[in-house]
Amino acid sequence: MSFQPVLALGGLAGWGFLKRTMAVQQAAQQAVPANQRDEAYFRDRIGKIDTAEQLVADKRLLRIALTAFGLEGDMNSGAFIRKVLTDGTLREGTLSGKLANKQYQKLSAAFGFGDFSVPRTKLSDFPDKILSQYRARQFETAIGVQNNTYRLALNAQRELPAIAGQKITETAKWFTILGNPPLREVVQTALGLPKSFASIDIDQQVTVLKARAAAAFGNEGVSQFANPATLETLTQRFLTRSDSQAQAGTTSPGAIALLLLRR
Repeated sequence: MSFQPVLALGGLAGWGFLKRTMAVQQAAQQAVPANQRDEAYFRDRIGKIDTAEQLVADKRLLRIALTAFGLEGDMNSGAFIRKVLTDGTLREGTLSGKLANKQYQKLSAAFGFGDFSVPRTKLSDFPDKILSQYRARQFETAIGVQNNTYRLALNAQRELPAIAGQKITETAKWFTILGNPPLREVVQTALGLPKSFASIDIDQQVTVLKARAAAAFGNEGVSQFANPATLETLTQRFLTRSDSQAQAGTTSPGAIALLLLRR
């Protein structure tokens, strides 16, 4: 038996329903026997993993690890993932540090194979931390099968507060968002920017994002999204604009012309 989330409505009404029922739905997903077996396997085996090679060789553990960081698409890229993990994050010139998608850096830092003589897999709370992220990503994936807009919104509500709380400059936080494709899409859409926005100079992108954020929220910084109310406002702007774009995309040129003539 697999888990299928319940999405009763679309748009903001559907989002409200999802938020109200999410805890119950997540519990139902965790209760699926296959998911319980996977979690039990991870808890039993991960503490015995000493190297990146051992993790990559165990496909079941690797799937959970990669999914926890949204990198499940790399399941068949064993040599690449092994290099990301063994390089670590603390030295200059590491592979994950060069990659635009900073989820690789988070993966490498979380496991610590390349940074410490004893990896983080030996820590008592390590399984809980990874499995918590795994459950969240797994739930978002299930939601995305029915409504990818909601999947992006859930991801943003989980990821943005973490970026907002980092001890780096506001400019660096904006660069972090730009390096995360799902977050970029949410923020760009919420601030009324087209997909072609990504083609301009990246420093100019940050300047524009700051200006748009200041106009929309009265503050140009990413740190403001640590506030749940501000984060929810951003999310609802994204959902509303996404719906408008979808409706515009399904309207024929002839229908648009008729609407214009009637005004």
